[in-house]
Amino acid sequence: MENNVVDNDNAKRLSLSKKSLKKTYFWWIFTAELSNSYERLQALSFCVSMLPSLRELYKDDKEEYKAALRRHLQFFNSEGTFAGLILGVICSLEEERASGADLPDEMFSGLKTGLMGPMAGIGDTIIWGTLRPIIFSIAVTLAQSGNILGGIFPFLFPIISLALGYNLFKFGYKVGRDSIQSLLGSGMINKVITGSSILGLIMMGALSASYVKLSIPIKIKLANADPIVIQELLDQILPGMLPLVVIAGIYWYFSKKGQSYNLVIGIIIILSLLGSLIGLF
Repeated sequence: MENNVVDNDNAKRLSLSKKSLKKTYFWWIFTAELSNSYERLQALSFCVSMLPSLRELYKDDKEEYKAALRRHLQFFNSEGTFAGLILGVICSLEEERASGADLPDEMFSGLKTGLMGPMAGIGDTIIWGTLRPIIFSIAVTLAQSGNILGGIFPFLFPIISLALGYNLFKFGYKVGRDSIQSLLGSGMINKVITGSSILGLIMMGALSASYVKLSIPIKIKLANADPIVIQELLDQILPGMLPLVVIAGIYWYFSKKGQSYNLVIGIIIILSLLGSLIGLF
């Protein structure tokens, strides 16, 4: 495959072909979580994803190609969709280096290290904390009503994630490192994370109120008076009080005692069975 060459201030600047860029992104999005290790996490996937671009840029320089492989095998960990932006920026940097720019290996590792944390924060908040719950909650609602779209709607999640990640990749490649650093320094990232977190919490609250059901059927009988229904008293104080207490308890456990999901599920099952057995729930 021939490299495209453009004239930039009388210096030749290598330019990656669209085919190599597409291969780079799709290798990343489909392998990002396949090679995780305790030592380097997603480093191997990142390096493999860069292969199409590196082969095109350094096809005539085997030593530089080997050096590029080594620098992209360093530790890397971020959220897959938004890490596409980092991948795009790195492709732009590799173009500069292959064109003769004096870019040390430390610049690549430093930029990846500086970006992978913010991108993970945004990606986890928007993709996994906001987008997925919204799409899946709509799908569950449709499925409960017998609508066939309930089985189709969840496929919107990977489609939207794929399209968003690819556009972020192209954006990162286009603007390069300077614009990304300016964006990080502007404080916009924190605003996006805060706004998405608020939206995600609102969605989680709405989903919890809609799908977590818990009531107490106990009645207190009084002489010459209607029985007192405990659940009605609780509803008068605060509708949905018991589900709220359960969710708050689970949240407290996760924030203070660790994230043992299997233990929490086991406790919920046992308490539900015991409560049903003695007539409490």
